[in-house]
Amino acid sequence: MDEPTILLTNDDGIESAGLRAVYDGLSTVGDVTAVAPAEDQSAVGRAISHEVTVHEHELGYAVEGTPSDCVVAGLEALVTDTDLVVAGCNRGANLGAYVLGRSGTVSAAVEATFFDVPAMAVSMYIPVREDAAFSDIEANGDSYREAAKATTYLADHAVDAGVFEQCDYLNINAPVAEWGDAQMTVTRPSHLYEMDAVQDGDAVTLHDRIWEHMADGDIPDPEGTDRRAVVDGKVSVSPLTAPHTTEHHEALDAIAETYEPGDDEAANDEAAD
Repeated sequence: MDEPTILLTNDDGIESAGLRAVYDGLSTVGDVTAVAPAEDQSAVGRAISHEVTVHEHELGYAVEGTPSDCVVAGLEALVTDTDLVVAGCNRGANLGAYVLGRSGTVSAAVEATFFDVPAMAVSMYIPVREDAAFSDIEANGDSYREAAKATTYLADHAVDAGVFEQCDYLNINAPVAEWGDAQMTVTRPSHLYEMDAVQDGDAVTLHDRIWEHMADGDIPDPEGTDRRAVVDGKVSVSPLTAPHTTEHHEALDAIAETYEPGDDEAANDEAAD
């Protein structure tokens, strides 16, 4: 197709180095307009607002709202001829099935799929333990070089290749560029779940133990999963469908058939008699 119109958003905010790096890369293959949160909106999932304030920005538009707000406002009001939505690049990986619904970055891509617009979410893995703040890790624009390269390549090739005829969106996770050139591999989200909670008095602290494994490079995830690929220094690309799809379920069909509609109070009175 002709040069695509690309809507770029994220959850780290429009001033983030990751968004700028991807913006610059995508600008070589398409007409890019950023419609991104004015402030950090990390881990808000698919939270949506009733009304948002929009400010013009040198890259496009800064929105006082969530990533999903940005996608809806962008596709319906600000960049209505969008061919592709790209969310990222996030500072920190979005890996594993249990993480996808929490991520504002991934949620922006999911939101686009309900408009039948192809989408990609892209994140950069930073090897830190859970107790280390990402803000303590230097991640300038050059750190996102590998992520920007992979995103640009996929934006240039995936639509024409028919990739989105078999999936709704791509979840991309790339290593920090300093690790060197990385191969690209197609993956599935890992189902490994290592959340736990510890009570200390009135407080309960929640831990995601997988970050410790990842920082040590010692993870139990099998080959073919997103987390395994990234820890091995590869660019992980997972072709995914929008959540909440349904499948035929014979057991649920059976119990639904035995449901008796009516007045619960009357039924209880009858049972008491």
